Amino acid sequence: MRKLLLKPWAKPVLFVLCALPLAWLVAGAALDRLGANPAEALIRGLGDWTLRFLCLTLAVTPLRVRTATPQLARFRRMLGLFTFFYGVLHLLAYAWLDKGFDVGEVARDIAKRPFILVGFLALVLMAPLAATSWNRAIKALGAARWQKLHKLVYAVAVLAILHFLWMRSGKRLYGEVWVYGSIVALLLGERLLRAFSARKAAPAGSRWAQAAIKKEAARAPRPQTISPVVSPASDSR
Repeated sequence: MRKLLLKPWAKPVLFVLCALPLAWLVAGAALDRLGANPAEALIRGLGDWTLRFLCLTLAVTPLRVRTATPQLARFRRMLGLFTFFYGVLHLLAYAWLDKGFDVGEVARDIAKRPFILVGFLALVLMAPLAATSWNRAIKALGAARWQKLHKLVYAVAVLAILHFLWMRSGKRLYGEVWVYGSIVALLLGERLLRAFSARKAAPAGSRWAQAAIKKEAARAPRPQTISPVVSPASDSR
């Protein structure tokens, strides 16, 4: 199985699989098979797949660690980019089919309806993650800064669940909300547990030593700089 994940065709296969939901939705719209309200079905279908791809993206690291399969890491970028892609399509479908691309109306609706505002904020937070998902961006930002930036995905996950909850609360349909909320809570909880375990496993002496070094560095007097005296003769040159 691990060898198959390293095959050259693994990524193209994943790309095709990720594009299939969009093809299914477009075909359904073209053939009038999306029900009595195809516009709403298309908008919500794209939103559902955005949330599903977000869950898949968050699941890569726990699966990689728990199953000792580092090969899974090579698919995380593509899944993350497809999450952003479906999120953008979700917004565009809403702006087109619901508001006729009236930017002013869209802006007023975002400001007036909290669940749309929360979803829009989630998409805005995803934008820098998608823009910095390339190797050059990692080198430019540095690994530490890049990792801190990409922790925004946790805020995106919480906002996405909140958006889904408020959207479904209008019709009191909470079944899927509980399913996706539980998945996201499990994936984020696994990360917290792993971080706590790593912190607990670190030698206490090393933590105290690092804290002492930082404290001493803060207390150490800063070297005074003496500004050179410039003579009028030298200044007139």
